[in-house]
Amino acid sequence: MGAAESRAELVARVGKLLRVRGERMSEPRRAILETLHGRHDHLPAEQVLAEVTMSYPSVHRATVYRALDALADLGVVQHVHLGHGATTYHLAGSDRHLHAQCRICGAVLDLPRSLLDDAAAQIRAESGFLLDPDHTALSGTCSACGSDSAGSQYRHGHA
Repeated sequence: MGAAESRAELVARVGKLLRVRGERMSEPRRAILETLHGRHDHLPAEQVLAEVTMSYPSVHRATVYRALDALADLGVVQHVHLGHGATTYHLAGSDRHLHAQCRICGAVLDLPRSLLDDAAAQIRAESGFLLDPDHTALSGTCSACGSDSAGSQYRHGHA
């Protein structure tokens, strides 16, 4: 996905990927792509559903969830499990990345994918386990919460 890819170009590109797999560009898939296009935040499935049903009121909840799963399987949409919250979604570009979530305010930060390369190699060498960190967020404290007294109390178990 190029930085300047338009919605129409995105839909056309994904349509080609779907056709190669013998699938088609359905209205729910198109609506999801249009909803996620140009956004840099991570939307919970419920928010994707709400935005899709604004354009396509007759679309069923299960259809949107299946379309999200299909687009994730295709590698076009990335899903991330954030803490104890809902799974969130965003377009997966060429800049695949990791996520970190502040356990105090809930902010989500994008991190370079290479950040865990050394740890993943060590885990693989020692246990044979192949780490796949793309689907979960690392937990911690963001700089804003870490600098206030509430964040400090939380980290030390006093809150």
